[in-house]
Amino acid sequence: MSQNNTIRKSDKKFIRTEKARIRSQFLDIKKQEELIDNLYKKFLPQPKTARTEEIKEVKKEEVELKKAEIKKEEKLKPKKEKIVKKAK
Repeated sequence: MSQNNTIRKSDKKFIRTEKARIRSQFLDIKKQEELIDNLYKKFLPQPKTARTEEIKEVKKEEVELKKAEIKKEEKLKPKKEKIVKKAK
């Protein structure tokens, strides 16, 4: 999909029919606008909040710490001695 068209064609068709249903069912214009806004919120991508960004940063830090711990463990492990077979 292109960046401009964030809603699929089938979803657009569904929204169009739901808007028609809402307009015929509710006479109050404010109620209509509220329901239509809620309908669009279901289908439009939600913007990322600051909270989700914080969670991502914390996860990155945890991964980096784990990698650092693994490197420390590798340094502390004694290296295996190579066994050289003697020729007969």
